[in-house]
Amino acid sequence: MLASGAGTSKAKANEPSNNFQISGLTTGKPKPLKYKSLPGFLSAEQVAPHFSAHYGGALKAYLKLDDQLEDIAKSRTTNSADAYGAMQRTRTAKGNSVLLHEHYFDGMAPESQPPAVSPAGKLRSAIEQRFGSVGNWVNDFSASARAASGWAVLARHPVNGKLYNLVSDAHATGLFWMAEPLIVLDVYEHAYYVDYKNRKSDYINKFMEHIDWQVANTRFGLAGLRNSGVCFGS
Repeated sequence: MLASGAGTSKAKANEPSNNFQISGLTTGKPKPLKYKSLPGFLSAEQVAPHFSAHYGGALKAYLKLDDQLEDIAKSRTTNSADAYGAMQRTRTAKGNSVLLHEHYFDGMAPESQPPAVSPAGKLRSAIEQRFGSVGNWVNDFSASARAASGWAVLARHPVNGKLYNLVSDAHATGLFWMAEPLIVLDVYEHAYYVDYKNRKSDYINKFMEHIDWQVANTRFGLAGLRNSGVCFGS
């Protein structure tokens, strides 16, 4: 069951994960959070400030910079290259932070489930083909997360259709252009310090039990449709 106060069914709660029309980059407002806590994994005291201060703060900063850069472009204001470059890079970092946080929060399930048996369908087949087994993927993703200072991401690349475990140490580094995130794990200390202190590995292990595979499967299916030209046209 969803945490108290979520006020929606699991099926409906999963829908926003793939609806970009309600992304903060589209609406200018934080996406709804489908839970207040993840029992046995993340407390409300951990989730609330992460969602409001870090995700909400990144969205606020992105919107401010986006407005400023749009005004500069339209008015043809002269800026120093250093100042303008700093604004551009910060907008990219904040925008990436918004998207990664949305994928992270949307991609977790309140119910614990063993990761080695949870994936199903085409995503499971793709994981097994790329990594040899789901267990191998779990080990590799977990190792990627332990090595990362910022984010670990399972992504599908539309050019070759391959899956990649990506490591990011900041919001604007570690990216693979055009790669579409399927599973996103925030490993900045702010994501787990209230509940886990410095026990990063414990946090990662618990995350692996709370992946919402319904969301991951939907993302994988939509990524495949986009790659085939169904969504964007051939």
